[in-house]
Parts: sequence; C-alpha cells; structure tokens
Amino acid sequence: MSIQVVLASQSVSRRNVLTTAGVCPIIRVSHVDEPAALAAHADRQGVTVDKLDTSQRVTVLAQAKAQAVYEAYRDVARTAGEARGEQVTARPLDAETSRSAKADGHAAPAAERRFVRMSTTTRAFAEAHLPMSIEPLSGSASTSNGLGHGEVGPLIIGCDSMFCLDGVSYGKPHNPDTARQRLRAMRSRTGELWTGHCVIDFATGRQVAGTSHARVTFGDYSDRDIERYIATGEPLEVAGSFTLEGFGATFIDGVEGDPHGVMGVSLPLLRRLAGQLGVEWTDLWNVTPHATEPVGKREAKMQTPPKENVHQPGDGWVECACGRRHWGVNGAAGVLLARRDETTGRIVDVVMQHRAIWSAEGGTWGIPGGAIADGESPIEGALRESFEEANITARDIEVVGAYREDHGPWAYTTVIAFEKPGHHVAPRANDDESLEIAWVPMDEVPHRRLLTAMRADWPRFAVRLEELAASVPPHHSRG
Repeated sequence: MSIQVVLASQSVSRRNVLTTAGVCPIIRVSHVDEPAALAAHADRQGVTVDKLDTSQRVTVLAQAKAQAVYEAYRDVARTAGEARGEQVTARPLDAETSRSAKADGHAAPAAERRFVRMSTTTRAFAEAHLPMSIEPLSGSASTSNGLGHGEVGPLIIGCDSMFCLDGVSYGKPHNPDTARQRLRAMRSRTGELWTGHCVIDFATGRQVAGTSHARVTFGDYSDRDIERYIATGEPLEVAGSFTLEGFGATFIDGVEGDPHGVMGVSLPLLRRLAGQLGVEWTDLWNVTPHATEPVGKREAKMQTPPKENVHQPGDGWVECACGRRHWGVNGAAGVLLARRDETTGRIVDVVMQHRAIWSAEGGTWGIPGGAIADGESPIEGALRESFEEANITARDIEVVGAYREDHGPWAYTTVIAFEKPGHHVAPRANDDESLEIAWVPMDEVPHRRLLTAMRADWPRFAVRLEELAASVPPHHSRG
C-alpha cells in the first residue's frame, strides 16, 4: 500500500494537480483563520503584518493549515486508540447459508430462500436470526492498523498561494468589485504567483516547508472580458483573481517558472519536501494510470451529486455476495453519537443525519458516515467522515462500543460514542451530503423516515445504547 497523503485544502485545482500526478489525497479542510494566523506570526516577530513579504505569508499560512489538520488527525488517532467496550459483529451471509438448507441436507422451500435473499439485499435483518460474535473493541478489526500504527505517513500537506504585484500581496478577492480592480491593474503587466507548502509526517511529527514562485504575464484583455470573466465566478475564490487551468488561462500570455505552483501545488517542491522527510515521491502514487476518475458510478436511481463533491481514496463500489453493491472499497463506517443526561446518565438524544436528496435513499435519516479511506481503521474512518459531514469533533467524544455488519468482502461498522464529560458537540452540515444534522430525542428516532439499514438496526441500537449508558457512571460522578 502506498503512503497516504492528506491535503489540507478543498481546492479543486490542487486536488486535480495531485491526482493527475498519481496521488489521490484524502481531503481534510483546515478552517484556519488566515488573518489571525498572520497577525500572530507578525506579533511573534515583533513586526506588523504589512512588513511580511509574500514568501513569508504563504509559508506561515501553509504551516498553519498543515498543523491544524495534523492536530485534528492526532485527535482522531487518540480517540480511536482510547476506544473501549465491545464490538458486536453480525454475519448476515452466514444466516442466509444456514436458513437456505434443511437439517437433513435438502434445500429449503423456495419461498424461504427468497425471503432470506430479499432480507440480505436490503440489509433488513430485523426478523432474521443473525450469527453474532462479541470481542473487546481494543484489538478488533475496528481498531487494528490505522493512522497510529505506521512508521511513516500519512503526509499532511498544507498549501497557500498569493499573487504579488508592485510589492503588494493579494489573496482571494471574494467579491466582484475587488476582483474587477485587481484584474484591471494586472492587465498587460507581469507579477509573481507565490505558493507555500508545509508537509508533516504524521507518524513522526516532523515537518518541512518551502516556497515556489513563477512570473505570470497577462495579456491586454478588455473591460468586457473582465466582466464576463467575473460573471463565471471563477476569479472570486482564487489567489490573484485568476487561474491557469480555467477560464482565466486565455488572458495569460506567459509563465516563467513552475506552472504547477501557479495552480496551487508545486510538484517539484513537494517532491523535494517529501525527500527531506525520507519519502520517495513514487511511494505516494495510488492512482492507476488512465483511471483518475472515481471508482464506480453512483446508482442510476440517484440524482446527480454536487460537482464539488470529492473523490477520496477508498471511494468505489464493492460487488457483494449478498447480491448488491456496497459503497467503500475498504468498507464503510459511521458514528452513532449519544448525549446523556448529566445527572441520571440516561440517553436523551442522538445525532442524526437527514440525507441529501441526491444520495442513496435521499431524504431519509441515518447517521453520518461513509467509505473508509486507505490506511484508516474503521473507527478512524468513522471519526473523519462524521466530522466532514456533521462537525462531530473527535476530541469531544469517547468511543464506547461498535456494531459491525460483516459481509466478508465488505463491512459496515457503526461506532457507538458518547459526548465526553464536560464537552458539547455542536453538529451541523459541513458539506452537501446532508439536508440537516440534528440532535434527535431517543423516543423520536423510530418515528422518523429512516434509512433502510437504520430502520432495521435501530431496535438493537436503542437497547445497546441503554445498556452502555447503564454501565458507565453519569458525568457528575466521574473523576
């Protein structure tokens, strides 16, 4: 398996540059307050922000973004490593085998075989007797391997880009008026596009940083060109108000230096930085040539997902012996997070996801989760997905159990968690995969329009949650 890369950016351009170079990264947005990061650095240096040159600024911000994601991943690994309780594993395909034949060795009636196959296909196993096993969560399939077990990686890459013209540094304009002023000033001029990178090896904590820059010369475009370009929306959220790989490329007469750096990711710089960490660039390759598109396609009955939805390593369909396809080549996982009454310890609410209309069984309610990325344990995958979709932060929860539905080549792991004592999770929809994310009272859950799997599993989950709550002292009585 290749060394995994985590990109601390949601830039489509950066993601595409890496993917076409053979590296499909995990996307983890840093949410860094950029002005605050620059101000803090300038204060430590005893200067004002305006005294920082463009090279310093992109380096500071790249480091801040990489560090924020590194710390978030440490929280994930720590929470996964501290997981306690038991994992219950159900094997529905074994149930199908046992129910498809009589004790005397003759085939069971066709009607019975059909019922079991239909139940397996829909994962509606509420009426079936499933073979189950119980083991300590620590050391189980849900905690083995994962981020904290490698000698190197994943490599976390922070990036930032700015355009410098006449000694002034420009980031993203964010609004049409600012973009218009900058595009007029850049017309028939030459400036410098600076890109900073910071790479952190998660396994060792070592980090390296550097910058790349290129001279960009713009053509003599018209005011009408500017207005039409602004109308596309492209220049509003890119450094310098232009792109080299989009609509803006038409207005660029020449580039001197690293062209990939102009697109936000300097491949030569990243190769050198990885080398400083003892990693060969080719060890990061995880994309098969001529196969840079997502593995598999969404089922035809789904509506088209938003274009900005990203393909993560681990996305793709698995053809299962149960007769249907499952999402996640490494399996999938989600978090069932419960809130307890601080006095009694009883479960009062759980976090639920109202699924986007374009998704499978869109409009139903379930738990946040998704495909497990390459190199992750199921718990780590569940924690990452639950943050990406529902803003569930790993540092605020404790894992107390798991339920794993094992189909052999594919499994779904439901990670059961409580809020930590004194912590409060504020769930919200962080991406387009949810109509809403909400704390839902326990007694209301079965009355929602639930995802098929959740409808079948909820009775077991409700009992398990109450049992776990009874076995763990309430917040006020814990030291």
